[in-house]
Amino acid sequence: MAVSSSSSLLLLFLVFGFAAATKDVLLGGKTDAWKIPSESDSLNKWAQSVRFQIGDHLIWKYEAGKDSVLQVTKEDYVSCNISNPIKQYNDGNTKVRFDHSGPYYYISGEKGHCEKGQKLTIVVMSPRGGKSPTPAASISPAVAPSPAEVAGPGPAVAPAPTSAATVLQGGGVFVAIGVIVAMWLF
Repeated sequence: MAVSSSSSLLLLFLVFGFAAATKDVLLGGKTDAWKIPSESDSLNKWAQSVRFQIGDHLIWKYEAGKDSVLQVTKEDYVSCNISNPIKQYNDGNTKVRFDHSGPYYYISGEKGHCEKGQKLTIVVMSPRGGKSPTPAASISPAVAPSPAEVAGPGPAVAPAPTSAATVLQGGGVFVAIGVIVAMWLF
């Protein structure tokens, strides 16, 4: 009976560890961040402080009908071209899931806002080992070049974690606790 309950406990830790591995992130850490910034490139400075992983969500809060979020190519990001978005959101409560590693480019859909700095580059980290769960052939280089190809304004790409301490961030702590408990019980 002890083996059965300890196995159940291990399974519980592993399930919670993997479930907690993705996160929802509010843009800028506040509800009014999607606006013309007072400081140039402030949204990108914020984005550099957050490590996004595949499966994470970014949430924008803004007044519907008065602004929008456009996902665009790198070229349209640089030129603030709002005429050809990859995706367009205007509901005031936009939640985007990152489904592959690499850069994502966003600009405001309101004329003139991007030119005043309402734009954002998000770099989604590759899974450990550099392999993305999405086949590389299905990702268009114009939409998602590798992080090394990103040039110009935007966040720097951080290297993959190399120490055991960084593995314990996010949901990894639950997995680590589960492994320790399993070792202790057996």
